[in-house]
Amino acid sequence: MNLLRRKRMDLQEQSDPAYRRLSKNLGIVDLTALGIGATIGTGIFVLTGIAAARYAGPAVALSFVISGIAAALAALVDAEMAAAVPSAGSAYTYAYVTLGEFLAWMVGWSLVLGYGVAAGAVASGWSAYLASLLAAARIYLPAGIMSSPAQGGVINLPAILLPLFMTYFLIRGARQGAVFNRVVVMIKLSVVLVFLAVGASRINPSNWQPFFPLGVLGAIKGAAVVFFAYIGFDAVATAAEEVKDPQRNLPVGIIASLGISTILYILVALVLTGLVSYKYLDTAAPIAQALLAAGIRWGSLLVSLGALAGLASVLFATIFAQSRILFAMARDGLLPSWLAAVHAVYQSPYRITIGVGLFVSLVGGFLPIATIAEMANIGILSAFFITSLAVLALEKKIPPEKLPFRTPFSPYLPVLSALVSAYLAFNLSRLTWIRFTVWLALGMVIYFGYGYKYSLLNQTNELSSARTQIRPVFKRRP
Repeated sequence: MNLLRRKRMDLQEQSDPAYRRLSKNLGIVDLTALGIGATIGTGIFVLTGIAAARYAGPAVALSFVISGIAAALAALVDAEMAAAVPSAGSAYTYAYVTLGEFLAWMVGWSLVLGYGVAAGAVASGWSAYLASLLAAARIYLPAGIMSSPAQGGVINLPAILLPLFMTYFLIRGARQGAVFNRVVVMIKLSVVLVFLAVGASRINPSNWQPFFPLGVLGAIKGAAVVFFAYIGFDAVATAAEEVKDPQRNLPVGIIASLGISTILYILVALVLTGLVSYKYLDTAAPIAQALLAAGIRWGSLLVSLGALAGLASVLFATIFAQSRILFAMARDGLLPSWLAAVHAVYQSPYRITIGVGLFVSLVGGFLPIATIAEMANIGILSAFFITSLAVLALEKKIPPEKLPFRTPFSPYLPVLSALVSAYLAFNLSRLTWIRFTVWLALGMVIYFGYGYKYSLLNQTNELSSARTQIRPVFKRRP
């Protein structure tokens, strides 16, 4: 039964020394910018082309609708949990206070996979846009340092350097990083709007025929592939401990960032597949390539610049989210507690952040983007599935009228969210499921080899048990 031990919702504030608390600096604008920064980027600038060319064709716009619906369901569930449990860790923490330690560990471990490889995919896409920008300026770097070994290169050097640069900003703290992120998000949104305006005037409707080249199932498979492009709203939830007035600001930030991002995804998918045939979009820089093919060289240059800024903000947000999840796990004792140290000056979990930055650099530098994307999706979808169940357990512990924010039509909507997440996950390839199983097995080895014994809850239980055994020895004399 110790596998089901649960953390009290107020345990964090009672048990943590001050040096492990994160300062509250973020407001609604910061949260919305963080969510958009994590969402608008990979899906628009990278995955749109891959999903269209390999799975959905022009129906990739429908793929984004399907993924958007699944993300909206998960976002509403996330908003309820984040408002009720405003602590670092996102779905990991939600599972810990509702479903127990073992499931919480498995959720956290899945999120480590999801965010870690998602950030690697972003870094790889950023490298592709850098190459496209330089090519448009007739500057060509050696192919060996611009692509992974699986793609015929030696090392993807830009995909290694960018995460390290973002790690530096994150170590400087959430407040400083949020200012940087706001500027980058404004640049990115401006470029997306320019692409929509320029590309819409060059649409050739014949490129949308046939709309379902691989059938409706192709659009569904495309939705499963692009889903992780929506994880930005969960990045907002991971910042809960650093948010001012989280009960109000978190739900607004989550829902606002998801709504804006979904509309832009659908519009970009329609314009992109109308600009050129979907068959020519199988690249990590589809928008730049489409504009170049349409003879709009200046547009290709502009989009590449915007994509570089946009993908940098996505990488910032995903590394941020990954580090906060691992910070929460280390603070709870499931990972070595020294990893949860907070920088004395910047008030950021600097050791965890450095480790995440190095991991993302290796993933982006040596793995192909298609493999990375599927692994990210299965990690995120599995975590969302369990979060949907966690919210049902939460509503059994707390009367719904006392929750700061409640999921509409609960319990039906959380159940639907769980089913949709599971359905999308089962549409991923068998090889992806095999890799995910191996990853979970590795997680179980770490948990039973370390986390189970050194868990903060286990230490508390052992201390309580020891006190119970010692107490009779010190009976007061009559």
